Amino acid sequence: MTSRLVEQLGVDSVAGATAATLAERIRALVLDGRLTVGERLPSERSLALELRRSRSTMTRAYDILESGGYVNRVHGGGTRVALPHSATAAPTDADESSIDLSIASMDSTPGLYDATVRSLPRLAALRGTSGYSLRGMPELREAVAHRFTERGVDTDPDEIVITSGALNAVHLVLATIGRRGQRALVEQPTFPHALEALRHHGYRMLPTPVDVHGWDQRHLTDLLLRSRPHVAYLIPDFHNPTGATLPDAERSRVATTARSTGTTLIVDETTAELDIDRGWSPLPMAAHNPRVITVGSMSKIAWGGMRIGWIRAERPLIDRLLAVRPSFELGTALLEQCIAVELLADMRSLTVHVRERLRDGRAAVESGLEGTGLVMPLTPGGLSTWVDLGAPISTPLSLAAREHGLILPPGPRFSTGGVLERRVRIPITLTPERTAEAMARFRRAWQNVQTGDVRPLGDLAHAAVI
Repeated sequence: MTSRLVEQLGVDSVAGATAATLAERIRALVLDGRLTVGERLPSERSLALELRRSRSTMTRAYDILESGGYVNRVHGGGTRVALPHSATAAPTDADESSIDLSIASMDSTPGLYDATVRSLPRLAALRGTSGYSLRGMPELREAVAHRFTERGVDTDPDEIVITSGALNAVHLVLATIGRRGQRALVEQPTFPHALEALRHHGYRMLPTPVDVHGWDQRHLTDLLLRSRPHVAYLIPDFHNPTGATLPDAERSRVATTARSTGTTLIVDETTAELDIDRGWSPLPMAAHNPRVITVGSMSKIAWGGMRIGWIRAERPLIDRLLAVRPSFELGTALLEQCIAVELLADMRSLTVHVRERLRDGRAAVESGLEGTGLVMPLTPGGLSTWVDLGAPISTPLSLAAREHGLILPPGPRFSTGGVLERRVRIPITLTPERTAEAMARFRRAWQNVQTGDVRPLGDLAHAAVI
């Protein structure tokens, strides 16, 4: 059985590599978060067999990593991923000047302050209560349910649970219905932290390809029918990171197939409201299958600092979710729920702001790619554009970008097994001015890669991808 390290490395990509090169590739996986701190790596003997290399080469590679602080080796306890102590030090001025493209999120909506002020009387009225909110405020559940109904799927407030963000919602769902050792169908690429959540709950990944043109429908349905996975995690609207949208006919086909195979669909609608100029609006996946579990949040349409999410599901499952939730959380912050009620009351203003900001960000990225020979794909909405680099150089580009103060996660960060080296995600969520500076740094890094001028880096802090 292939180890996860070798899956991430890719056997072909390290064929003939020296110990130093192999160590650098493993180090890049650690810095990129594809290998997690504390994760056990294969023994030198096992890795040598998998890569068909000498054991001495593997020993030397691990020696290099250990000397740099990227692995800990304990006799009888194996080799585990680590980070150098300096990686956890306070940020330097250089770090503060970096532009972080690992975060695809806008700053707050202009209406956030006013909504906060308007929410205070609502919060004051709750002072006589316990303050715990296991299910969520009735007014907020009504507002979320109303938005689902407006989009074409009748929803009752009792079918909604308010959570502390969408990722929190995914963990709650998996803690409730999860089955360790079962299979999970996932898109490739997809949201990295969803993959981590599924792994945390013991699932084995079954990837199905998605690109800027959409899903491989035949592969997706065949995989459902052949493997009958327990769950499938999908982002059908402005898919992160490709920006693709699953058409209604394909949604119906996937939902019907999943129902026949007993697969529970977990649909992430975090990006569903990020329309620029798609020109059409599909029905939510839940309209095609009542057993679909939908998660969403306010983070992309209002502000990432508002940790408000939700789950839409059938009432029996809602009851199970509420029974499990107290084991790790007793509710969602009331102030943020009060603010969310005010914001959802004016969805038109929210969506207009989102559309304008994303349109400007998209134009700035497209302008920034001029002169590189790279083409920005069709991006009708969403958080980012998924750029084809024309060659498997995404990780070298990411490393070169850091030399110019640009944090740019490589394509494999969004995959299950170290693939997608031809792709890179560039957010369209920053202001045009900030994007222009980011793209100037991108072009310098791109030039370094084209000329082969990519030098090894010093210690870098590990970063999440949002």
